[in-house]
Amino acid sequence: MGDFFGGIGGYVVPFLIVLTVLVFVHEYGHYAVARLNKVRVEVFSIGFGPEIFGWTDRAGTRWKISAIPLGGYVKMYGDRDGSSAPDVESVRDMTPEQRAVSFYYKSLSQRSAIVAAGPIANFLFAILAFAAIYGFVGQPFTAPEIASVNEGSAAERAGLQAGDRILEIDGRTIQRFEEVQLIVQTGLGEPLSLLYSRDGETKTAQVIPDVVAYTDRFGNTSQIGRLGVQSTKIEFIRHNPIDAVWQAVISTYNFTAITLKAVGQFLTGTRSTKELSGPIGIAKMSGDMAQGGVVTIIWFMAVLSINLGLINLFPVPVLDGGHLLFYAYEAVRGRPLGERAQEFGFRLGLGLVLLLMLFVTWNDLVNIVGRLIV
Repeated sequence: MGDFFGGIGGYVVPFLIVLTVLVFVHEYGHYAVARLNKVRVEVFSIGFGPEIFGWTDRAGTRWKISAIPLGGYVKMYGDRDGSSAPDVESVRDMTPEQRAVSFYYKSLSQRSAIVAAGPIANFLFAILAFAAIYGFVGQPFTAPEIASVNEGSAAERAGLQAGDRILEIDGRTIQRFEEVQLIVQTGLGEPLSLLYSRDGETKTAQVIPDVVAYTDRFGNTSQIGRLGVQSTKIEFIRHNPIDAVWQAVISTYNFTAITLKAVGQFLTGTRSTKELSGPIGIAKMSGDMAQGGVVTIIWFMAVLSINLGLINLFPVPVLDGGHLLFYAYEAVRGRPLGERAQEFGFRLGLGLVLLLMLFVTWNDLVNIVGRLIV
């Protein structure tokens, strides 16, 4: 890890590029749908804190780069600050003309669309990034045919043999060995139902993946499920534009499902929260991925964009999911949640987000110290 401090520019620069792109995509989703609904956008900021530089466009929006590059925000007319909390007194005293361009006087469906547009933009970015890779470079493809079975492994205990071809796992059709890996690696002690073929005959098996500690080439350790089989014949298949987009949608769905499953495991204690990374960990991964070339960093940005979209959909006030939760309440009750309740929710949400940031940053620091000692 000493290389991290010695060549910090090799990590910080890729990290800032990755984060700036993803934050811009997310915030532009909010901005574009807000403008589509004739909402005045006062500020579009990449980063928080004091402005480093910026400009004001013809619509009166201040586009700026701020000093703390750990996120961003879009401040709409009537917002109190970048957290999208309303300026209650200002909103109450608005003229009809001002209300026409204020976010808070738009219909419930318009407000919901504007808030949801940020995470949706992140998912769309991931799809486009995957599609570009699959169309221009190719999609890595490994047939789900078992080349060898490890002795004493979960696969051997389930009766799997070399030459077997995995067809389905828990009713989900398998076309690539990578799909087997994605499903098995998050199967921490959970039984999986396999459908496979052997010598032209279809068979079934129940298998419980072994749980092992895995350290990747970047030094990150995590708990994963392992079946104990290998496959070969890695190829790259270039798709036409339509197939590339479709395969990109499937990849985005798979990464989303796997991430949500991992979140559930963190919440239930099945997976250790020590595996969570913060800004320092992401900076290191950005630098490591950048060393793998343009395709690797684009792939990393796509995966990170999915995670950013998902995190923002969590029902925590301050995040987009918290706003959508308030709107769901409004839709059911026919009136907004009370001002005091919303204010309390925003403060609680901000506290939770800050605590999470402190926790994952502490994880990063502990990992750094651990590697330095080793």
